[in-house]
Amino acid sequence: MRWMVYALLAVAAGSAAACERPEMRAEGAPVRVVDSILTRDEALRRFRAGLAPVTALEGGRESRDTLVVRFLRALKVQDTLALASMAVTRPEFAYLYYPTTPQGLPPYDVEPGLMWHLLLERSERGVRRSLAAYGGRELRLLGYDCGAEVSREGDNTISGPCVMRVRDEQGKTVSLRLFSQILERSGRYKFLSYANKL
Repeated sequence: MRWMVYALLAVAAGSAAACERPEMRAEGAPVRVVDSILTRDEALRRFRAGLAPVTALEGGRESRDTLVVRFLRALKVQDTLALASMAVTRPEFAYLYYPTTPQGLPPYDVEPGLMWHLLLERSERGVRRSLAAYGGRELRLLGYDCGAEVSREGDNTISGPCVMRVRDEQGKTVSLRLFSQILERSGRYKFLSYANKL
């Protein structure tokens, strides 16, 4: 199971994040220190160091419906690479999401490295839980609800948290929250977070 999780993380985070992840996860590793003296622009510049700029969601799906269906298909076959391809990457976070998210702007000014670390950590935990509970199982999608309200942040539209109604292998209808938010930009859709309530 662990190798599948690591495969997901390596692809979703990109090579730069993959290099720093073992330090974050190691026992006894130092607590992350946020330098509050840095300006927002300088913190973002440092976070982007070594990342190739992106202008669009790469590998995103053409509709939210397609994204949700592909998620269940990947979960059924325990395809962590497919799950990773549907999630926002570190460069996409750095260049497309962070610049306009309210959490990164005054008065919150959450540093990009910290925000990415928390987002990745919660998504990682969510993927592990989803695979443990439903990996390899047939779940038939009956519908889903990401709420009536969306958040428009620059060129981004954020919906969720989302709840799916599915029929399981025993024919029972259940409601599941196996991912949290979906990001749409220029007609392409990706998961912003795989955080869930399992």
